[in-house]
Amino acid sequence: MNKKNNRAKRKLHIRKRLSGTSVKPRIFVFKSNKYFYSGVADDDKSVVLMSKMCKKNSEEIQKMAKKFATDFKKKKLELAVFDRSGYRYHGLIATFADELRSNGIKI
Repeated sequence: MNKKNNRAKRKLHIRKRLSGTSVKPRIFVFKSNKYFYSGVADDDKSVVLMSKMCKKNSEEIQKMAKKFATDFKKKKLELAVFDRSGYRYHGLIATFADELRSNGIKI
């Protein structure tokens, strides 16, 4: 087993239990070597409602999370399910989720 396969197994294990709806969509994240991506998905309709991208450092992620929260509220949504996509809940993932919570999104 390698690092990618282990993360894929964790991701599938998480996604078995999580599903986004039109009332409570799923917020997902992805980290590459340079960038941090996040998006909102409605799994019932199989549609990505919005997505954002920024460079991979905590200050940029905090700015993006604030913008993400305002755009999320413009869609008249407050509740969401957080999908960490197999990543550990620390560092950039925790920063992003905490910033969303502080801007009024209930995860």
